[in-house]
Amino acid sequence: MKVIIIGGDAAGMSAAMQIVRNSSGHNITVLEKGEIYSYAQCGLPYLISGKIEAKEKLIARTQTTFREKYGIDARIFHEVLHVDVQNKFVSGVNQSNGESFKFPYDRLLIATGVSPVVPDWQGNNLSGIFTLKTIPDATEIMEHLNHSIENVTVIGGGYIGLEMAESFVELGKKVTIIERNNQLATIFDKEMAEQIHNEANKNNIQLKLGESVESFSGSSHVEYIKTDKGVYKTDLVLVAVGVKPNTSFLRNTGIAISVNGAIQVNAYMETNIEDIFAAGDCATQYHRIKEKDDHIPLGTHANKQGQIAGLNMIDIPKTFKGVVGTSIIKFLNLTLGRTGLSEKEASLLKIPYKTVTIEASDIAGYYPDTKKMVLKLIYHKENHLVLGGQIIGEKGVDKRIDVLATALFNKMTMEQILDLDLAYAPPYNGVWDPIQQAARRVK
Repeated sequence: MKVIIIGGDAAGMSAAMQIVRNSSGHNITVLEKGEIYSYAQCGLPYLISGKIEAKEKLIARTQTTFREKYGIDARIFHEVLHVDVQNKFVSGVNQSNGESFKFPYDRLLIATGVSPVVPDWQGNNLSGIFTLKTIPDATEIMEHLNHSIENVTVIGGGYIGLEMAESFVELGKKVTIIERNNQLATIFDKEMAEQIHNEANKNNIQLKLGESVESFSGSSHVEYIKTDKGVYKTDLVLVAVGVKPNTSFLRNTGIAISVNGAIQVNAYMETNIEDIFAAGDCATQYHRIKEKDDHIPLGTHANKQGQIAGLNMIDIPKTFKGVVGTSIIKFLNLTLGRTGLSEKEASLLKIPYKTVTIEASDIAGYYPDTKKMVLKLIYHKENHLVLGGQIIGEKGVDKRIDVLATALFNKMTMEQILDLDLAYAPPYNGVWDPIQQAARRVK
């Protein structure tokens, strides 16, 4: 069987490895637009800050490894521009030499990921304006930082924006974040986001909230940013306003496109076209709490979906069980964790809900070096099913978010959370875990 995989990162190579490990005799060709295979995109901010010493540490397997050890025809600089679903072939251009290529397939996996969005702002072609998605992107930013860069502006207060703001602070830069919404991290409810704002202020990050960028100016290098409320001097700009699925080349193929331009897939990672699969950031993810397809591009989902797609491509049936909206980020001295629905999402879905918010300690209150966390739970007003949770604090956030994610996956109620047998010893927890303390407040 001829297997073509478009995209050589998390989803694509997870699928390829499942095919190699669970079958034999297949001809697997991977067409990667870039030059690097299987790298940890989530580690790029830490490469830039210097926490990760070398880019090689972010690369799980090289093109050579896939070719020589696993027999996968892994190609680089191969950009697919067209998929012929009737005659079952893909075609495109080798960007290294300009030559066209054409490959037939029996089964095709589309794992093309996402690309950063850069709005059509005047002056966005000036040097010194960057996005962050690939190792070459990170390398370019690091090389630029070697110059006399003092003032750095991050446009966008989402996860990449916050992680990069932290990296620039750690490098000793003066950092400004411009966010068009009235809060950072809009996946958190507004009162929770206030803690993020306070942490930014503690670290001398200038926040320009509720401002929309209009243009950049400078001779050849960016020098100023103009918003609808002011003009700010800058030496470097990082644009982190969102991403879009790399699916434009599928126009006119008949492949169904769904949420945010992502490819519509079922639980088997199949598209609506026979023998064509999709996985990872370019595909949809079923949201178990919303009970509908969503688009939440994360490395965890990409690896799972890729693995499942690979097995189904060789007729070993396995289904993707969906997501509950879990994510976590380190921002300076805080950990920001969330899972399930926010109040805004519950309202949009017209779900009747209540909330409970508490402040708690990460460990037993009498034990040395306790740290405070703020925990907010959202639950169904009528049946008390857990709908979501948000936790912000210095320590212990990750373990509680994972407990809540497990509760959400298994459709537990607030009362059932009280029955959980969670680990306790004074250096690790109180006798009532913070999420249980919150659940006890439910009347």
